[in-house]
Amino acid sequence: MKKHFLTLTILFCFLAGANAQNKFDIEHLMDGTYRARAEKFGFNFENDDEYFYFDRSGEKHIVNKKGTERIGERKDKTPRTNEERLFLEFNERSKNEAFVRDCQVWVYNAQTNKERYLTVDGDSLNIIYGQSVHRNEFGIEKGLFLSDDGKHLAFYRMDQSMVGDYPLVNTQEREAKLETIKYPMAGMKSHEVLVYVYNFETDKTVILKTRKDNSLEEREMYLTNIAFSPDGNTVYIQKLNRLQNHLWLEAYDANNGIKKRTLLEESSKKYVEPEHPIVFIPNNPAQFLFFSEKDGWQHLYLYDTLGKEIKQLTKGEWMVEEVAGFNNKATECYFYGTKDSPLERNFYSLNLKNGKITRISTEHGTHYVSFNKTGTMFIDTYTSTDEAYRVLLKDNKGKTIKELVRCDNPMKQLSDNPEIIIDTLHAEDGTVLYTRMIRPKNFNPKKKYPVIVYVYNGPHAQLITDSYTAGAGFFLPFLAAQDYIVWTLDGRGSANRGYEFESAIWHNCGKKEMEDQMRGINYLRSLPYVDSERIGIDGWSYGGFMTLSLALNNPDVVKVATAGGPVIDWKWYEIMYGERYMGTPENNKEGYESSSVLNLIDNMNENQHILVMQGYLDNTVVPQHSLEFIRECVVRKKPVDYFMYTSHEHNVRGADRTELFKKIFRYYEDYLKK
Repeated sequence: MKKHFLTLTILFCFLAGANAQNKFDIEHLMDGTYRARAEKFGFNFENDDEYFYFDRSGEKHIVNKKGTERIGERKDKTPRTNEERLFLEFNERSKNEAFVRDCQVWVYNAQTNKERYLTVDGDSLNIIYGQSVHRNEFGIEKGLFLSDDGKHLAFYRMDQSMVGDYPLVNTQEREAKLETIKYPMAGMKSHEVLVYVYNFETDKTVILKTRKDNSLEEREMYLTNIAFSPDGNTVYIQKLNRLQNHLWLEAYDANNGIKKRTLLEESSKKYVEPEHPIVFIPNNPAQFLFFSEKDGWQHLYLYDTLGKEIKQLTKGEWMVEEVAGFNNKATECYFYGTKDSPLERNFYSLNLKNGKITRISTEHGTHYVSFNKTGTMFIDTYTSTDEAYRVLLKDNKGKTIKELVRCDNPMKQLSDNPEIIIDTLHAEDGTVLYTRMIRPKNFNPKKKYPVIVYVYNGPHAQLITDSYTAGAGFFLPFLAAQDYIVWTLDGRGSANRGYEFESAIWHNCGKKEMEDQMRGINYLRSLPYVDSERIGIDGWSYGGFMTLSLALNNPDVVKVATAGGPVIDWKWYEIMYGERYMGTPENNKEGYESSSVLNLIDNMNENQHILVMQGYLDNTVVPQHSLEFIRECVVRKKPVDYFMYTSHEHNVRGADRTELFKKIFRYYEDYLKK
C-alpha cells in the first residue's frame, strides 16, 4: 500500500496558487492558497561552476559564480506519444531509447537510426512487458532498465494469465462496462515474471535463467532491484521467495542469460524486504554498496563482485534512506538518512575510506539536495516546521554560501492559523512514539474540545515529519481551525524507525497498532481540555482499516469514525504487500481471523456514527472489502453510512477531493461536535 495510501503531505511552493485568505476556507485546501509561493524552483547544477533554476513561466535560468544570469536553451523532448513517454528510457551516452508502444517493448537504435519491436505477445491484461511488476512493491517503479553505456536493455515480462480476473465496473458508459483487472489475492495464484536483456550491438535478446527449475516456487519468485555492472555485461537481481523470508543477490551474464553466481543471501523469521538496487562505486567496478536491515536498521555495506563483504559503512540506530551519488573522485558517497532525527530527512557525505560522516543539510527539516560533480557545492531545498520553503547554496562542509529562495509561510496570515505541537509518548514496552497535536488558534485550556484522531499506522508511511505543517497537509489544520483538537500518533508498524518497529505488526495486523493508538487516545482522555465523550477517528487505506478496527474494538470510546478505502479482511488484499505482513490465510489462520473487521461488527453500539467511503474503481483495496462490510452490517442490523466515489480509484483526486473534505467535515460537525 505504500504507493497508494491517502496522502495529506504538502506540495512545494512552486505549485502555489492564490494568496492566502484571512481565514481557513475549505474551498481553497487544494488550489494552492496555503502553499508557499516561490518565483524560482527546480534548482540543480548545470556544471561544476553554474547552477540553474526555472521561473514560473518555465524559462530556464543559468547562474554563474558571480551571480550573472543567462537564459538556457530549451531542449525539445523526444517526439513520442504520451503512452511512449510514460515508460520511456533514454541513455545520454549512446542516445539509445526504449519505450512501450501498444503493449510491446520497442527500441530506438541511435547508431542505425531505426526503431524495432522486441516483443509481439504483450497485451493490456495478461502479458505485460516493460512495466513495473509485483504491484510496485520492493522499490520497483519501472520495467525498462538501460545499462550505463546504453548498449544493453533489461526489461520485465509479467505473465498474469494464470491470475483470476477481477471485475471492476465503469458506470460512465451508456451501459455499464466491465473493466477487468488482475488482482492476485493472498494465498491464491500469483503472477510469474521473467527478465529479458536486449543487446543493441548484436540485436539479440536473451532471457535470464533466473529459475532453477520449472517448479511453482521458482516461477513465483520476486525478481527485484535490477542493476547493471558498469560495463553493462552483467545484470544483478535481488531474488526473493514468495514467503518473502529469503533473498538471493544473483549475477547473470547479460549476453547469454546464464547465472554467474549468487553473491549473498539474507533470511529472516519474519520477512526480508529489498527496496534498493546495488550501487557501484565509480571508478571501481569491482565494488558496490548494498542496502541491508540485517542489524535491525537499514544501512550500507561494501561488497566486492565475488560476494565478499568488505565492511559495514554506516551503523547505529538510524536508517540510510537513499544513496544520492558520489563526488567525481568517488571518495565521498552522498546519502539521505535519519541519523540526527527520525522526523527529519537529512543529507550527508560519507568518506568511503575512514567512514567519517558529514551533515551537509545543517538546518533541521526535510531536505532534497543536488550537488556538482566535484562535490564542492550543494543546493539544499528544504521545508521544516519553521520554514515553508527555502533554498540554500552550500559548500561541502554544510556552510551556507548564499540563500537562493525563502518563502513566507502563507498560513501565518490566517487569523485562525492553528498551533502544531510535536511531542512523544511511550508504548507499553517503552518504545518512543511520536505525536502531533494541532490546537485551535485561540486555544482555551479551560474549555472541553472534541478530538479527531487522524491515523494511518501502516508500513512505509510516516505521518509526523519535520516539514511544513509537520506533515499534516492543510485539511487537518483546517479542522483544528474549526475548534477541534486534531491528533496523530505514528505507532509501531509505521516507517523510518527500524526493522523491529515496523515489523511489530507481522502476522497480526492491527494488534500492536491499536495498542499504541489507544495509548495516545487514553492520554488525550486524561487531559482536562479534551471532551472524552467526543472522540472521532479518520483514516484512509491502512488508515481506514485502523479507523474501523479502533472504533469497533472500542465502541464506548470512539463516537464517530470516517474510513476511506478500508481493508476489511486481509484475505481480499493482494499477495505482495499482504503476505509480507500477514502470511497466507492457510499458514496464518488465527492472524487473519483476529484482524478481520467483519468479526467486530457486533460490537458497534447505537451511539456510534460510522461513515465508509470507497472508490468504485479502486484497484488497490478493491470495493469487495467495503461492500462486504456494508452487507454484513445490514444483515446484523447495524446502522452505517456509505458513500461511493464512482469514478475514482483508491484516492479521490481533483475537484472531488474538496467534496471529500467537505463530507468528512460535515460528518464531524453533525455527529461529533453536537
